[in-house]
Amino acid sequence: MITLAIAEDHQALVDGIKLLLSYQEDIQIVGVANDGERLLEIVRESQPNVVLTDIKMPKTDGITATKQIKKHFPEVQVIAFSMFHQVGAVSEMIAAGARGYILKNSPLEEVLHAIRAVHQGKTYFDANLHVPDSASAPSTDEKPLLSKSEREILKLIGEGKSSSEIAAIRFTAISTVEKHRKNMIQKLGLSGKGELLRYAVEQKYNFE
Repeated sequence: MITLAIAEDHQALVDGIKLLLSYQEDIQIVGVANDGERLLEIVRESQPNVVLTDIKMPKTDGITATKQIKKHFPEVQVIAFSMFHQVGAVSEMIAAGARGYILKNSPLEEVLHAIRAVHQGKTYFDANLHVPDSASAPSTDEKPLLSKSEREILKLIGEGKSSSEIAAIRFTAISTVEKHRKNMIQKLGLSGKGELLRYAVEQKYNFE
């Protein structure tokens, strides 16, 4: 029997997964969380075989939660279940220790395949994802995709600050901030400033 914990704040999606899994004799849901803190509590209480988690969550985001799970319960396998398809999001979750990554717009049957695969010690990535070669295996020792300065600037972008405001806060030139923006867009595989802003707001990085 594969025990599963789910962290997802869209109830309709949770209901769909529950319905699908109700027909599977080898998978049992041991807990459902609407935020990262509750997910960590469920993992501590039940120590499931597999965790299916969103990345964008209240209180504690999926990346931070995954790091904590793999640190304290390394035998628990984590699958990201997200709307984010960018290289940066995938790389961050893999670096945190996730063994799988499924997009929310994929058929729910993909979830079944992923759960069974990671429980068997394999990795499972959505066919529509671009998985960087450098991120082919999880490693909690992997360096962050973004530099410390870039992560600090990304945090300010997520707070709605303009380049001029960020430059004033960091006592630097606007051109330097703009250069960091361009570098982040390239590293994260985004299409422009608007997508970078959305990523900064939605991703909720562990900036410290």
